[in-house]
Amino acid sequence: MAHPVVVGVDGSDGSLWAVDWAAAEADRSGLPLRLIHASLWERYEGILPRSTTDRPSEQIYAENLVGSAEQRVHVLAPDVRVSTDVQPEDPVAALVAAGRGAALLVVGPRGRGTVTGMLLGSVGLAVAARAACPVVVARGAEPSRRGEYGRVVLGVGESTGSTAAAHFAFRAARARGCELLAVRAWRSPARENMPYPQPGGEAEAACRRRAEECLDRVVDVVVATYPEVRLERKTVHGTTHQTLLEETAEADLLVVGAKRRHGAVGMQLGRVNHAMLHHAPCPVAVVPAGSVTEESLPDAGTPTR
Repeated sequence: MAHPVVVGVDGSDGSLWAVDWAAAEADRSGLPLRLIHASLWERYEGILPRSTTDRPSEQIYAENLVGSAEQRVHVLAPDVRVSTDVQPEDPVAALVAAGRGAALLVVGPRGRGTVTGMLLGSVGLAVAARAACPVVVARGAEPSRRGEYGRVVLGVGESTGSTAAAHFAFRAARARGCELLAVRAWRSPARENMPYPQPGGEAEAACRRRAEECLDRVVDVVVATYPEVRLERKTVHGTTHQTLLEETAEADLLVVGAKRRHGAVGMQLGRVNHAMLHHAPCPVAVVPAGSVTEESLPDAGTPTR
């Protein structure tokens, strides 16, 4: 049985972005799509006896909400198999539980919460930190969310699940029939500590070589598996978060890795992960180390581009 693409639905504009993105991903991957709405409505309206035919208004609202989302998917991707699920459960707990049997979890950048100034909603951030499978936050401008640029960007880190992230990024590029940019940022203390820094020198060359070796070490593990993917390798002097923001200005997807927490459930989201989840100009996939397998990865036999 194929692992589904799971998307959280709460009626917000951000969740509609997530539904649209997830529908397109399921369509090109040939995977089923599962729409989930979870809220603790029974805390406020009480659990009714089984003998009554009445249902709490929040449950009716939730069922209408996922029903509308299902119809939206049928219009956007009529070949995708869709299932819906309404749960009287904490949204984070419900989505994390669904992610244990999912190929991918998709959430919007913001929900229906009252803190509208937050760039990423608390549910999305908590899911990204706790899920066992890759999580995509469907953020960014519409051209990026619609996949109009034809480029996937892989942010290569030191040891933050980069091999799993590389597999995911190559598969995403192959499914889209687009190019993959693997980028690694580096910094030279010798240049930054000088009052009038000048490019060049042995210390800077050594920093650049280490960045190139790190990038090659991650990419070379998986590149032979995806000969059809057009790959560009790039090392950039600068901070990681600024480099990724610049390189994803015209990208369809940013893929970053994350380490698993030792002795705890979930991922260890570092500063770069947080910065991208809050500020990236395109959808962001956070891939936990060891989460990607051939059976669970989204894929498509024929590229869409």
